[in-house]
Amino acid sequence: MSGSCNLPEDIEDIVSAHDFTPYDRQTAKKDVVPKARRRSRFKQEENEEAPSSDSNIPGIQTIWIKTWGCSHNNSDGEYMAGQLAAYGYRITENPSEADLWLLNSCTVKSPAEDHFRNSIKKAQQENKKVVLAGCVPQAQPRIDYIKGLSIIGVQQIDRVVEVVEETVKGHAVRLLGQKKDNGKRLGGVRLDLPKIRKNPLIEIISINTGCLNACTYCKTKHARGDLASYPVDELVNRAKQSFQEGVCEIWLTSEDTGAYGRDIGTDLPTLLWRLVEVIPEGAMLRLGMTNPPYILKHLEEMAKILNHPRVYSFLHVPVQSGSDSVLMDMKREYCVEDFKRVASFLKEKVPGITLATDIICGFPGETDEDFQETMKLVQEYKFPSLFINQFYPRPGTPAAKMQQVPAHVKKQRTKEMSQLFHSYNPYEYKVGERQHVLVTEESFNSQYYVAHNKFYEQVLVPKNPTFMGKMIEVDIYETGKHFMKGHPASGMEIYTPSIAKPLAKGEVSGVTEELKAILQNGTGSHVPSATKNMMDLLDFRARLQLPWRLNDERLKWMSLSLAILVAVITFSLEIFR
Repeated sequence: MSGSCNLPEDIEDIVSAHDFTPYDRQTAKKDVVPKARRRSRFKQEENEEAPSSDSNIPGIQTIWIKTWGCSHNNSDGEYMAGQLAAYGYRITENPSEADLWLLNSCTVKSPAEDHFRNSIKKAQQENKKVVLAGCVPQAQPRIDYIKGLSIIGVQQIDRVVEVVEETVKGHAVRLLGQKKDNGKRLGGVRLDLPKIRKNPLIEIISINTGCLNACTYCKTKHARGDLASYPVDELVNRAKQSFQEGVCEIWLTSEDTGAYGRDIGTDLPTLLWRLVEVIPEGAMLRLGMTNPPYILKHLEEMAKILNHPRVYSFLHVPVQSGSDSVLMDMKREYCVEDFKRVASFLKEKVPGITLATDIICGFPGETDEDFQETMKLVQEYKFPSLFINQFYPRPGTPAAKMQQVPAHVKKQRTKEMSQLFHSYNPYEYKVGERQHVLVTEESFNSQYYVAHNKFYEQVLVPKNPTFMGKMIEVDIYETGKHFMKGHPASGMEIYTPSIAKPLAKGEVSGVTEELKAILQNGTGSHVPSATKNMMDLLDFRARLQLPWRLNDERLKWMSLSLAILVAVITFSLEIFR
């Protein structure tokens, strides 16, 4: 994500202004006369088959999940898919066949939000139920185009089943609160929740949420908030569980991995040393984005970690601009020399390291001289991976109120930066090298398998099914701007890093054997059949550790019973005192 960077109070169960009020619902019932009707017991049993997916009974619908944005957002999407699938909903990759669309948004740039808005409109045109997630509704819950729609907050994704259920019934539910423990904000939902990995070989672990910065252009801060880190032990346990499910590559992600642990008395190197202890030989760890200020304190340790054979020698350090004046307006809390110190030190101490960075072109107030300073920086380091972003003012950010650079100037600077980036080939000298690569996915054109070497450089290899999920040795014979191609080295050994067989694509991670048995006893939709009573569903939810909200009538009786019990106990104590 480009850059890292106040939240409203907890908002729960907000319905839109267009919804009926409780009074409206009650008065609407005055003309309804219930009519009793006897039914044949045998006919009733015949009709109690599993209902069709257009029924309002939750747990039987088909859901399409669309995620935009960073790997943190993708991890959230995987967790939501896993919980819904574990409960019985069918997850599909075909939006047209879905009954409900779960749209997981990104607020970093305007184009991503535009896609999100257009998807909402399309869903409504096709009469789909809609649940919104991600940073856009979390940061702007009152924006016009999401009025009347259900929202699941970024720290409430463990309650996605509740929100989907209520939406299926026609209700608008909004859960936007923060996870807290004794008033202290937590990193997010539990890491051991069920999930469906987009790639069964890759586990994405969010090590913290939020950040310590207040970048003037960043809307993500409004959604993710201040830094909140997961404890080291929880993260290590999640990594262990992943390897036991056949994962061979772990991505650590957050809005700023370098700031990890500063809120809980630890730091990133401490976490990384613990993690490398549990990574099987041949499996790899990829570290996510870190901002310069927080990595400066750990340069020596980070160099040692990035040289570890089970850690990719890769680091994403966004600089955003080569001008100190622009960095000051951005409130980035470092200067260009700080970034150069990080980059030069790591290039020296970690030979061959891949340094990725971000550039924003046309930030408010950026002069031609400022932009040329940024061009010089890119020319000096010739970054093999460069994310070039034309500046987009995000609503509610300080940068949106600044004097804007004309649109045609922003476009021209973005074009010039792109031309500079494409003027050099970072891999051309690697033709003829022999490299060990880990194969984890298929290329977009389906012609190759995609592997990565120690420096997380992309290597395309032949589509041999025995290579997938394996560490192999290849000879590089061709290079491009963003890739290399390799053919298997003669006499090579295929090494299997996984300690277990990977899960099948679409299979739910983190489901116990006991729960699997429960799922298998259901109908084709993998939930207890419609003929079973409500206690089956309650027991099912309890085993999934998902919250269940009792209906108002049962809650009233429970409260009344509890009050009577307290009164009786108090009276008895008075008598026997």
